[in-house]
Amino acid sequence: MFSKPTTLKEIAARLNISISTVSRALHDHPSIGLTMRQKVRKVATEMNYEPNQSAVFFQKGKTHTIGVILPELSEAFFSSATSAIEETAYKKNYTVLLAQSHDSEQKERELVDKMKKHRVDGLLVSLAKNTSSFEHFERLKDYDIPVVFFDRIPPLQNIHSVACNMETGTIEAVNYLLKKGHRTIGMINGPKTLFASNERKQGYIEAMKKNRLKFDPSLIVNCDLTEENTEECLTELLGNKRKVTAIVTFNDYVALFAIKKTRLLQLSGNNTLEFVSFANLPLINYMDHVPVASVEQFPREQGQRATDILFELLAQKERSPEKPPAFYNFIIESKLVENNRPTFE
Repeated sequence: MFSKPTTLKEIAARLNISISTVSRALHDHPSIGLTMRQKVRKVATEMNYEPNQSAVFFQKGKTHTIGVILPELSEAFFSSATSAIEETAYKKNYTVLLAQSHDSEQKERELVDKMKKHRVDGLLVSLAKNTSSFEHFERLKDYDIPVVFFDRIPPLQNIHSVACNMETGTIEAVNYLLKKGHRTIGMINGPKTLFASNERKQGYIEAMKKNRLKFDPSLIVNCDLTEENTEECLTELLGNKRKVTAIVTFNDYVALFAIKKTRLLQLSGNNTLEFVSFANLPLINYMDHVPVASVEQFPREQGQRATDILFELLAQKERSPEKPPAFYNFIIESKLVENNRPTFE
C-alpha cells in the first residue's frame, strides 16, 4: 500500500508550532531563527516530507512546464522535432506536456484550452492541416502565455516562428527534375489551408518562370494528405492532356502513397514516373521504391530553435514584464537530398 504524503500540518503538530512557521522555516524565511529552521528541516526529513511542487510553482507564478501541440507524433518528422524539444527543455529543468491534434482544428482548440488550464509557461505548436482560424492562439495573449510555431505556421503577422524555406526547396526540386530532362512536371500539394502549401506552389511557379517554361495551373492539385485522396490526385494528374513525367509531392508519405498506386497501375519501363518529395524521412533508406530525391526540412533543428526562442521569451518576460517582446521568425534553408536508387525496377 502507498502511504499518504506528509503534510505541513503533521510536521507542525509534531513540533507543536503553527503551519505558517513550518512553511517559512522550510523556505528559509529570515523571520525564523536558524535553530528553528534546522529543527523543522530535521523533522521534515525524518517524516519523508516532499514539497508540493505545484504549489511552489504557483506561488512563483510559473510551473516550469511547456506545452507542445503537434499533428501526429507517429510521423517521423514530428517525432524527431519532439526529441529535440524535450532535450532542450530538460537542460532548462522544464517538463514537456505533449499533445496531438490528429490534424483536427477542433481538437487543437480543445488542447490549447487544456494547456492554458494546466498553466503552461509557454507553448510550441505545429498546426493541424485544416486549421483556418487562429483565435484560440490569440486568446493566449490575455493569459501572457507566449506561443512559438514551428514547421506548420499560420499566415499571420506578429508571431514567433521557426520554419524551413519551402519556396527555395521547391525551386531546387523542380530544377533537379528539369535537369533530368523532364518538362511536364506535376505537383501533388498539401491542403490549401497550410501556409507551406502556398510556399510550395510559389516555388513551383518561380522555378518554371526562371526556366522560361509556361506555368500550367492544371498541373498542381491539392490533397488532404491521406492515401485515398493522394491516389485521387495522382489519377487526376495522369489524366491530364499533357503527359506528366515527374511529380513533386507535399511530403514523403504522399510520395510513397503515389508510388504505391503508380506501381499498381504498372507504370514502369518507358513509362517511368519520377517523384521528388519533402522531409527526407529515415524510412526511405529501408524501402525499394522511393522518391528520386527529397527536400530535407531539419526537424531536430526546427524543434531546438523553437524551444530556444520560447525560453528567450520567458526570460524576457521575467526581466521586463511590461515590455512587449520582439518577434522572432527564423528560417532554416532546406536541402535537396538525392537518392541513388531507381524509383522502379
